[in-house]
Amino acid sequence: MKRFNVTGQCVPGKHYMADISGKIAQIKELIDNGDYFTINRARQYGKTTMLYELRRHLSGEYIVMMISFQGFDDETFSSSENFCDVFVKTIANALKFSAAPKEYIEKWVNADIKDFNELSSHITEMCGNEKVVLLVDEVDRTSNNRVFLKFLDMLRSKFLARNAGDDYTFHSVILAGVYDIKNIKLKLVSEGLHTPAATEDKIYNSPWNIAVDFEVDMSFNADEISTMLRDYEADHKTGMDIAQLSQEIYGYTSGYPFLVSRLCQHIDEKLNKNWTVEGIQKAVQILLLEKNTLFDNLFKNLENNAELYELMYNILIVGEDVRFNPDNPVLDIAFMYGIVKRSELLVRIANRIFEIRICEYFISKDELKKKKKGNGILQRDVLRDGRFDMELCLRKFAEHYGEIFNDGDIEFLERHGRLLFLSYLRPLINGQGFYHIESQFTDLRRMDIVVDFGREQFIIELKIWRGEKYEESGHKQLVGYLDAKRADVGYLLTFDFRKGVTKERRAEWIEVDGKKIFDVIV
Repeated sequence: MKRFNVTGQCVPGKHYMADISGKIAQIKELIDNGDYFTINRARQYGKTTMLYELRRHLSGEYIVMMISFQGFDDETFSSSENFCDVFVKTIANALKFSAAPKEYIEKWVNADIKDFNELSSHITEMCGNEKVVLLVDEVDRTSNNRVFLKFLDMLRSKFLARNAGDDYTFHSVILAGVYDIKNIKLKLVSEGLHTPAATEDKIYNSPWNIAVDFEVDMSFNADEISTMLRDYEADHKTGMDIAQLSQEIYGYTSGYPFLVSRLCQHIDEKLNKNWTVEGIQKAVQILLLEKNTLFDNLFKNLENNAELYELMYNILIVGEDVRFNPDNPVLDIAFMYGIVKRSELLVRIANRIFEIRICEYFISKDELKKKKKGNGILQRDVLRDGRFDMELCLRKFAEHYGEIFNDGDIEFLERHGRLLFLSYLRPLINGQGFYHIESQFTDLRRMDIVVDFGREQFIIELKIWRGEKYEESGHKQLVGYLDAKRADVGYLLTFDFRKGVTKERRAEWIEVDGKKIFDVIV
């Protein structure tokens, strides 16, 4: 019986998989063109599965050599001789499981290669009469090694010579990993790991600048998710609404392959095959509370990079709009790790799961540092017959805010007002609901907080008081959000940070353009 898989590559016939044939066709077009390229995507983004599927689709037309640098130890990269020896033996072993002719495989098995000149000559011989594709996974495991750079330079030199009609080499080379190796030498120099000598100019000048851009979207769209669910439904006959659930899963994951499969796995194995919207929400709650390698890597990267930490904090907690800039190195890292995505001109968190998990991380870290008293309110105090009473929640928050904060806290609140409200809200929805920060529309408008509790969704806009005219524009903006979400009720929470003036405090229902808005000023 097939199952959902989140460890290692997915295997047709053993695992439920999204149909990625469209992506394979796009990649094959690059290979047919004889291109060299790098597949750079975040951890657990389906790179290895993609390579295996690619090998399967290419094997009838090409000799495909698929290897991984994951098992290459430090000794392998201690010298050119060691690397060339291990590389050739690894290729030979990989070919044993391919459809390559026996005589061809034996030439790799019997090769005695001691340096890159000999390796280059051997590749020339082995590619002279064959169309050979080299796939290398986990290539960035060696990204700080000079021997690896020499390997890249050899491939580059042979590629250029081939195009000039002066050599034979691999028809196409695909390197897969998290890090972009196009500028790998520059990375080594900036980190003090390498000082180039004059004789190394050829290597220093971008050893992988021959690579074409890889622009294939490896995330799953809702239609691709539905192919996985249809495969599952054919086996289990649950009666699920495939189209609805595919959209719901995509809404939380933005198609991040690991997150898609993990939610499905939890529904299948932990939630008694509850293939409903409520079942997906429960699977999200399980996922948000678990430790796994994806989240471990996510928070390790945040903890190890203060600028990345600050960027995420400013987007999620402070509410800053960060404009996309291709030359910003911090943004480059955030994209590389799969934490953010580009939405028109702005940078957004990559998916709703990351938004919630990272927000929880910031709230948890800041709770003990900020000025805060217990809110004195429990979840049962804001539930009415099992439904969340957002009006009462906001009224209680206004009381709580008035009791513990004063003008002396303004500097803190201007930066942390959203954090304060989320810290207040979190225990009240915990276990039965969750919130997310960002909901993006095509015109770049953004809602501050959306709360999902059971079957209901609450749209809350947070503002800072900047005058009556600005307040009116806030009402209009919220109406626009409600229209886009096809909702009739919204909530506006305004923080008034003015000093030395009598501040208006209010909590009342108003109607704007046919929409009901609960308007709260604290």
